[in-house]
Amino acid sequence: MELVGALLCVLVAGLLFFFLRGDSDRYGKMPPGPTPLPLIGNLLQVNSKTPHDSFLKMSEKYGPVMTVYLGRQRAVVLLGFDAVQEALVQQADVFAGRPVIPLIEKITGPYGLILSNGERCKQLRHFTVSALRNFGMGKRSIEEWIQEEIKYLLEEFRKNKGSLCDPTMILGHAVSNVICSIVFGQRFDYEDKLFVRLISLLIKNVQLASTPFAQLYAMFPALIDLMPGFYNQMRENEKETREFITKIIANHNETLISDSPRDYIDCFLIKMKQECGNPATEFHLENLISTVSNLFTAGTESTGTTLRYGLLILMKYRNIQEKVQKEIDTVIGQDRLPTMDDRRKMPYTDAVLHEIQRFVDIVPLNVGHETTKDTIFRGYTIPAGTMVMPVLHSVLYDKTKWETPDSFNPGHFLDENGCFKVNPAFMPFSTGKRICLGEGLAKMELFLFFCSLLQNFSFCTKEDPADISLLPVSSTFIKSPHPYKLMAIPR
Repeated sequence: MELVGALLCVLVAGLLFFFLRGDSDRYGKMPPGPTPLPLIGNLLQVNSKTPHDSFLKMSEKYGPVMTVYLGRQRAVVLLGFDAVQEALVQQADVFAGRPVIPLIEKITGPYGLILSNGERCKQLRHFTVSALRNFGMGKRSIEEWIQEEIKYLLEEFRKNKGSLCDPTMILGHAVSNVICSIVFGQRFDYEDKLFVRLISLLIKNVQLASTPFAQLYAMFPALIDLMPGFYNQMRENEKETREFITKIIANHNETLISDSPRDYIDCFLIKMKQECGNPATEFHLENLISTVSNLFTAGTESTGTTLRYGLLILMKYRNIQEKVQKEIDTVIGQDRLPTMDDRRKMPYTDAVLHEIQRFVDIVPLNVGHETTKDTIFRGYTIPAGTMVMPVLHSVLYDKTKWETPDSFNPGHFLDENGCFKVNPAFMPFSTGKRICLGEGLAKMELFLFFCSLLQNFSFCTKEDPADISLLPVSSTFIKSPHPYKLMAIPR
């Protein structure tokens, strides 16, 4: 009887939520959307593996701005270039917040750069952008670090002597070493056991965070305590990563020279000393550890996955690979490494790289946003603190902005004369005040790594190119290709 009574209470509470949700003045004028069920909201209407596809289907009925309930979490979903641009750029301040993600906050606390809000976000983002610029973000010094890493990357592929190999860890190590050079002031040997372990932990946690189970934690935080196994695995992985970062910070502290910072950690430690008398400072050890972890993860996973996806695409479309190689041979030749100055002379290669980023659509849902104050958007009232999902997939595949959005087509970025052209709907790094602050670094890495690899190797598999699948691994957050092996044939 007690169990029946408890279930009835839950049902009544759910029904009250259902019937009263539209009566509130606060939420009564929100965008339209599918009718939610008690407690679970619209979960039955959302494909947990490809939620962006479900949202696009819903938008056919409810339009590009709609309200969806993910469990009890009310979210405004924005679809298409016009709606996303209007919110994130034209009303940038209002849509610049980040929602609380219980799983992540329970693991890392409310610290760091990516998911912070208010003064913490403002101070850490401004400081980080400034520090990275001082160490060459978009400048020649970082270009030289990438070129140095390219030598190690090429050697790793040469070791395989044209035999089949999995490029995942090779590319991951190369990309990670670039951010390590900036943040830690050092690179690691590809065979370094600790480095290999850290990359494995990073990849594993990103994979875990992209599973439907992680999304259930976000919608029903009580599951973290009721079913903690999944959470414990992520926590242990993150704990090991943070212990590594903490040791490096301690070593930096012991050898710090205040007027001669070597890397990002040194810059942060110097700022900590300058603000030691400020009780409200955001420059403290917890924020340093979390921000370094943010940079390490973001600086490795997305660029490494884009490189891996890009090579798969070029193996499927060998004619495109050969055309890029022809442009590389004409502009760069075989006697030197590529430089960023070469990009403006290589419109076709630049177009292919942009199309790779558009087509692979690494983060289809985008990182969640949140309104910072009550606002009127397209005639609808959206209260402060509302989760907002500006779906990047809907922008990168917007049929009104791309000639053949579902096909890989470098012509999306070429004019009638074969010159590179900009498309405002190209926003794989998002846009507005929360645009990825590593955009400049990522673009530099992609150009230099791809050009160097195709300058030195032709990539193929034993599989017929027509049989190569470009479908991603099912994931709610980050898209990645299915595991594959390739042959790097020296040119």
